[in-house]
Amino acid sequence: MSKLGVNIDHVATLRQARMGCEPDPVGAAMACEAAGCDSIVAHLREDRRHVSDEDIAQLKKRVKTRFNLEMSVSAEIVGIAADLKPDQATLVPEKRREVTTEGGLDVVSNKGRVASVVKKLRAAGIEASLFIDPEEAQIKASGEAGARVIEIHTGRYANAAGPDEVRRELSAVAEAARLARELGMTVNAGHGLNYKNVKPIAAIKEIEELNIGHSIISYAVFVGLEKAVREMLALVR
Repeated sequence: MSKLGVNIDHVATLRQARMGCEPDPVGAAMACEAAGCDSIVAHLREDRRHVSDEDIAQLKKRVKTRFNLEMSVSAEIVGIAADLKPDQATLVPEKRREVTTEGGLDVVSNKGRVASVVKKLRAAGIEASLFIDPEEAQIKASGEAGARVIEIHTGRYANAAGPDEVRRELSAVAEAARLARELGMTVNAGHGLNYKNVKPIAAIKEIEELNIGHSIISYAVFVGLEKAVREMLALVR
């Protein structure tokens, strides 16, 4: 039975379409908690394209479950996180022109930098998680960088074409989760998961929490946010 973290970034994206004050991503977070989610996720990008500094300040004050701040390893953002002290910080790769996160963090090639950020976050009392592809080398490098939590990038599974590719990518996620647990890490997963493809990932016993945003916010347009969260909870649990 997996836990559910809800990413509220795309509520902020909708707000920014008019550069106004609604819909309020903090209010959305409160609705998600009322529906029973286990954590709230928000990504403070370097370009501030959706979630703002004020958003994360308010989320820190008002989230009652657990606040997971997605972030790059840039010195500015790391400093903000160290001051804010979210419950968890998930390090992700970030490109200015990408529509959404395109892959996992390359810990193998950037282990020194990642290890330095993990150390700084943990010194501030923040649990550091690394968002990585389901690859043995990345998992081992994450452990060597000091991470006690990883989030497996499920994008390749979500985008797989045809049953054979789906099975192959699902197997890769499951194998990665098993290895990470053997190395003593907590395992989460997310990216591209929706109401049709989430159950096989949720069934992987080593995965503790799924972080899902876009599909929940999209479905909420039709049924409301609390109902959308409750239906996803029913699937992942």
